[in-house]
Amino acid sequence: MSLSVKNPRAAKEAETMDMDDDVVITTDQLATTISKATQSATTKKTTDKPNFVPLSAKELRDKRNEFRRIRVPPHRFSPLKTDWLKIYSPIVEFLKLQIRMNPKTRVIEIRTCAETEDVGAIQKAADFVRAYCLGFTAEDSLALLRMEDLYLESFEIKDVKTLNGDHLSRAIGRIAGKDGKTKYTIENATKTRIALADSKIHILGTFQNIKIARDAVVSLILGSPPGKVYSNLRIIASRMKERM
Repeated sequence: MSLSVKNPRAAKEAETMDMDDDVVITTDQLATTISKATQSATTKKTTDKPNFVPLSAKELRDKRNEFRRIRVPPHRFSPLKTDWLKIYSPIVEFLKLQIRMNPKTRVIEIRTCAETEDVGAIQKAADFVRAYCLGFTAEDSLALLRMEDLYLESFEIKDVKTLNGDHLSRAIGRIAGKDGKTKYTIENATKTRIALADSKIHILGTFQNIKIARDAVVSLILGSPPGKVYSNLRIIASRMKERM
C-alpha cells in the first residue's frame, strides 16, 4: 500500500495562481475607471461650490449714512459763494449725495442717502470739494469725478529746500513766472493743473504727469533758470506725443 503525501504550501500557491489567472484588467477598463473617478470628483466639487447671487450697489452700501466734512480755508470762502452752484450740482445730480454748507463753522458736509448708488461716490465728492478748497477751479476739480486715474499731490517749498524771507518769495515767483507764464507752461506741457497757495504747491493730474510737473517745479525751487526748464519740458512733451 503506497501513501502519497501532498505539500500543503505548494497546493496553496497553485490555488493562488489559478485565482490570479481568472482576474485580468485590460488598459481600456483601467482608462474607463480613471475617467469615472475624475468625473465624480469634478461633479462633487461643482455641487459643493456655493452659488451666491451678486449684490447690487445699494445692497453693498451700509444702511448707515456716511459723512464727510471738509473745512473751507478763509481765502476760498468768497469764491465758494460764487461757485456754489457748480459745486452743488454734480454732487447732487450725478453722485446722488446730499451736501450743505455750514456758514458758522465754515465746513462743507456731505452724506449719503437712500438714492446713492455708487459705494465710492462720497469719497469722490470729498476729493472734488477738497481740490476746490486747495485752490483749483471748479472746472478743473470736476475732472476728479469724471476720470478714475487722476490724483492730487501736495508738498511745500520747505520740503525741497529750506528758504526764508526774500529767498522764499523769489522761489514762489520763479514757479509762477511773469503773469503766471511759467506755471501755465508747465501745466500745458505735462497736462496737469498746479495751484500755488503761499508756500504750498498742489498738483492735479495722472501719476506719471504729476511726477514730470513736480520735477520741473523742484528744479525751479533749486534755482534752475526757467529757460533750461522749458527746454527739458519740450523734450518730455515731444516724447509723450511720440508714445501717444
